[in-house]
Amino acid sequence: MTRHVIARADDIVPGSSRIVTVAGREIGVFNVGGDFYALANRCPHAGAALCEGFISGLVGADGPNQYRLERKGEFIRCPYHGWEFDIRTGQSWCDPKSMKVRQFSITVAPGETLVKGPYVAETFAVQVEENYVVLDL
Repeated sequence: MTRHVIARADDIVPGSSRIVTVAGREIGVFNVGGDFYALANRCPHAGAALCEGFISGLVGADGPNQYRLERKGEFIRCPYHGWEFDIRTGQSWCDPKSMKVRQFSITVAPGETLVKGPYVAETFAVQVEENYVVLDL
């Protein structure tokens, strides 16, 4: 598995997302309440750029005309047909038995763990020979 640094954690604030291209593939990275999730930017229903859709919650009801918004910021709505997908799991809310968006593993790592030192620049031997500077390569 190859690791790709895509952003600073502070650059994707809670409730927002960013679409990145990694190895030729568009992936939406979402910050849901401080936790990060990554989904393929392709709706499995009709191929839309899913991660460009509206981030929303789930509408629940206790009875007729008694609506409430639940799980705010945890769903992405496809910009083509409005199908909703759970950002945390990729599961379709419209067709949960057969439709799911591909998820990718994502973590937050301290910068110093991404590249280990010691940091050593490449050096070359230099010597002076009768008024000429010579670089050994």
